Amino acid sequence: MDMKLEVIVVPVTDVDRAKSFYTGLGWRLDADLATGEGFRVVQVTPPGSPASVIFGTSVTSQTPGSAQGLHLIVDDIAAAHDELERLGANPGEVFHDAGGVFHHAGTDARVPGPAPQRRSYGSFLSFNDPDGNGWILQEVTTRLPGRLDPSVTTYTSAPDLAAALRRAAAAHGEHEARTGAEDPNWPDWYADYLVREQAGSDLPR
Repeated sequence: MDMKLEVIVVPVTDVDRAKSFYTGLGWRLDADLATGEGFRVVQVTPPGSPASVIFGTSVTSQTPGSAQGLHLIVDDIAAAHDELERLGANPGEVFHDAGGVFHHAGTDARVPGPAPQRRSYGSFLSFNDPDGNGWILQEVTTRLPGRLDPSVTTYTSAPDLAAALRRAAAAHGEHEARTGAEDPNWPDWYADYLVREQAGSDLPR
């Protein structure tokens, strides 16, 4: 049975302030519903995300600001940093972990700059919402084997697909340089590349 993560509940103090912050980042406003003064639910969704975020009044008993380590995946950590900075989220600088596997809690073992060779899964940055709930952005450019069903290839946004096509185009250019001939079956090669990349399989050469 599939069990897909649908919603994360984030505890906030001021619902309108949180709503303004998250929608100001370009997150889609899905709902703002109230059944009375004591209960209100706001749902927003990060661009391209299949899962959403809910906050409001009487939707959680967690202390505002206590949600930490909430992860968002991006394919360009430097561009994500610049966008968050432009939108007023005040992100920290890009970092990687000294251990090279996953980041430590808090700010322990943070090394400034992206991971060596921009290794997929290795580069991070962080930002907080107005209540101090902590978000981490992680750069993923190539999925590890087994992370996705190889029979299913999906892209959640046009920019996501465009970025994948650019990577395929660059790899295909190298392929043609190696073979020394123009590839008339490039659509098939692109399709194979896109499916393998999402599945985390060996990429075509």
